[in-house]
Amino acid sequence: MPFEIRPFRCPVPMVAALLPAVALAALPAGAQPFPSKSLRIVVPYAPGGVVDYVGRTLGQKLSEQLGQSVVIDNRGGAGGMVGAEVAARAGADGYTMLVMDPAIVINQSLQPKVPYDVLKDFRTITIVTSSPLVLAINPKVGARSVAELAAIAKAKPGTLSFASAGIGTTPHMAGEFFKSRIAQDIVHVPYKGSGPAMTDLIAGNVQMTFSSIAAAIPFFKDNRLLGLATTGPKRVAALSDLPTMVEAGFAGFEVELWQGLFVPSATPKDTVARLHAETVKALGTAELRAALAKVGNDPVGNSQSEAERFVRAELAKWAKLVKDAGIKPQ
Repeated sequence: MPFEIRPFRCPVPMVAALLPAVALAALPAGAQPFPSKSLRIVVPYAPGGVVDYVGRTLGQKLSEQLGQSVVIDNRGGAGGMVGAEVAARAGADGYTMLVMDPAIVINQSLQPKVPYDVLKDFRTITIVTSSPLVLAINPKVGARSVAELAAIAKAKPGTLSFASAGIGTTPHMAGEFFKSRIAQDIVHVPYKGSGPAMTDLIAGNVQMTFSSIAAAIPFFKDNRLLGLATTGPKRVAALSDLPTMVEAGFAGFEVELWQGLFVPSATPKDTVARLHAETVKALGTAELRAALAKVGNDPVGNSQSEAERFVRAELAKWAKLVKDAGIKPQ
C-alpha cells in the first residue's frame, strides 16, 4: 500500500480558539493590550498628605477598573522635584504616572536647578481634584477679618510670620501673594510638611498660614485656630461662614491646591486617551467623590486640552509672582 501524506485539518472550533492566543503571542511586548501589567503612580511626597491621599484613592479605583494592580511609589524630596524627575525619566508607556500639586509649575520658576520641564517632559492627563486654601491665624493675633490682619501687618511691619509646608509649596506661594497684595513684610517660616507648621501655629510661634481645608477644620472646631477667608472662586460648603479672599476685598486673589495626573511626554496618544477616560470614569463614581470630599477636594476631570492650558496658565501665573515679588529659594 503506497504511503500517503495527508494534511492535518484542525477542527474549526479549535482554530477559532487558537487564533487570539497566536495573534497575541506574535505581538511585540510594547504592543500588548494596555494595560497588561501593574501600573505605578509616583507621589513626590511622603505618605500621609493630601497628594498622597488623592493618589491612593485614585489608584485604588483605577486598579478596579483596569484589572491591574496600581502601586503607589512615594518619592519625597526637594519640594517634589525628586519624584517628578523619577516620573519624567520613566518609560513612556503609560505604566508610570505622576500625581502632583502646583509645585510642579512653581518649582520651575522658583528653583535654580529643576531636573524637568513641565511642558516638554510631561503630558497632562487631567486635573484630578481642586481645593481652595484657607487663611488661618492664631487667635492671639487679634484679627477677626482679612482687613484687620492686613492692618496689623501694616502697623507692625516685619513682626508677623507665616508658616508653610515648605519652600515652593502652594501655601508658601499664597503667603507671598498676600504679602505682595498688602505690600508689607511678613516673615516666611518653611516647615517640612503641614503637620509641623500647624503645630507651631497653634503654639503661637508663627501667626498665620494658608492651609488645606482638611488640615485646618479640626482646629477651627476646637477654637485653637481662627479662619478668616478661603482662596477659591466661591465659598466652601464646610466653611460657609467664611468669605472668599475676593469677598474680603482682595480682587483676583484665587489660589487653588489642585492635583494633576501626568505621564512622560512620549507616552502614546492612545494610551494617554485610555488613562484619561478611566480617570474621568473613576472621578464620576460616588465612592471616589465621597472619599475626596473627606479631605475637602472637588473632583475635576477636565479634558486633556483644558488641563494642558490650565497648567500653562498656572506656570505663567506663578512665574510672574516669583519675578515681581523677588522670591528666592531659602
